[in-house]
Amino acid sequence: MIHAPAPAVEVLSANKTYNNGTQALLPVDLRIEEGEFVTLLGPSGCGKSTLLKMVAGLLEPTDGRLLLWRKPVQQLAESGKKMSFVFQSPTLMPWASVEKNVRLPLELAGVDKVIADEKVKEVLALVGLSKFAKALPRALSGGMQMRVSIARGLVTDPDLLLMDEPFGALDEITRHRLDAELLELWQKKKLTVIFVTHSIHEAVFLSNRVVMMAARPGRIVEEFVIPDAYPRTSDFMVSTAFSQHAKKLQDSLMRASAGQEAHFS
Repeated sequence: MIHAPAPAVEVLSANKTYNNGTQALLPVDLRIEEGEFVTLLGPSGCGKSTLLKMVAGLLEPTDGRLLLWRKPVQQLAESGKKMSFVFQSPTLMPWASVEKNVRLPLELAGVDKVIADEKVKEVLALVGLSKFAKALPRALSGGMQMRVSIARGLVTDPDLLLMDEPFGALDEITRHRLDAELLELWQKKKLTVIFVTHSIHEAVFLSNRVVMMAARPGRIVEEFVIPDAYPRTSDFMVSTAFSQHAKKLQDSLMRASAGQEAHFS
């Protein structure tokens, strides 16, 4: 008998109410298959980052459960899987070189230095920063600092990559370039990615599926499949299909911002 592969992420009626009574997230149900690229989109305050941090185990749900490969988040290692989180800002150690910043998770895990050196070299090459291994963060542009942060996220060979608006502070040209590079990494490393953004165009370009959230209180209101084939290039961004997806998401975001419920697409 052939068993279906376990979903990478299952959010089962998970909600979050803070001690002051604020309902950050109504009960959420969400299933993400292994290898999917899923984007959380919605207005400010809709719980995108809260949901992402709950998946990461950085926030405990008030009620409900979160499973990664059918295991509670805290037991992820038992499934033989790994997870990394890339934050909004690069959060680099300013006194340490690029390679030392990237090596940090391996040092914390007690990985042998020879193995760690080879792994750091590999991921710096992946993100195009081999020539900057000895540089300090202050010598790098914002986009390059974000690449360092992504390299640090990849150095442990994660199966699940959680990204909280990683390119939000960058200019459009740099952002598009890093989006394209991220898709290459996702396919090359066979990652499962959950990505938070405010950008409709970024969501369409990157995702297999977009999950629209609404605020006050945070909740999922719609889901959209983006069925177009990969690799996606700049040509995709000027295609009719891209415009149609973007219009659907724009309309959905307007409804979500106005607090209107909608049917799943």
